[in-house]
Amino acid sequence: MKFAVLRFPGSNCDQDCLHVLSGLPNSTADYVWHKDVSLSGFDAVVVPGGFSYGDYLRCGAIARFSPIMGALKEFAAAGGPVIGICNGFQILCESGLLPGALVRNKGLHFVCRHQHVRVETTRSPFTRKATQGQVLDLPIAHGEGCYFADEAALARLDREDRVILRYCTPNGKRGENPNGSCADIAGICNEQRNVFGLMPHPERACDEMLGSTDGRTVFESLLG
Repeated sequence: MKFAVLRFPGSNCDQDCLHVLSGLPNSTADYVWHKDVSLSGFDAVVVPGGFSYGDYLRCGAIARFSPIMGALKEFAAAGGPVIGICNGFQILCESGLLPGALVRNKGLHFVCRHQHVRVETTRSPFTRKATQGQVLDLPIAHGEGCYFADEAALARLDREDRVILRYCTPNGKRGENPNGSCADIAGICNEQRNVFGLMPHPERACDEMLGSTDGRTVFESLLG
């Protein structure tokens, strides 16, 4: 599988993603600059974390207008798998590829720590190697990670089994929410289930030296 890792001015997790993806079995990865207009030849796309365009206006608000976003929307519409991590999740919401928005953390502080999340569904190409209810230990690092959507949108996400990850305690119980996200949401997918946005960083949890290898579950699921 060949992965595209998008790079915007201010991206800072692109190298982490490339390192992890290039080390997966039968996998390669290359950078794609934000001014490029094609994703031809790639099998999956990663929109990495960081501070695209310095997070001016809102996180992801300027990145949505980058030339590569047209190609990304076409790629997603054709069924190609897309994963947006942290700032990437914000960009996917700003561009309309995912519903809702990411707003300031409830405590108005940047949060940087390991956080447990629960796999809510395995009906996605990003969690099919997980088990429902499995607890993953993944790092978070964000100041605007509070997922917000109106009640109708939240009800639809639940009804359509589109909440992929929820924040939880180490034993999988709800009640430990680091940023105030509605319904403890840490990650969601689109209607077609091929676009996934999450605030935690799985690419930072793929080596035992980093304290967790749980992030490999997400990337290895994509390999089938």
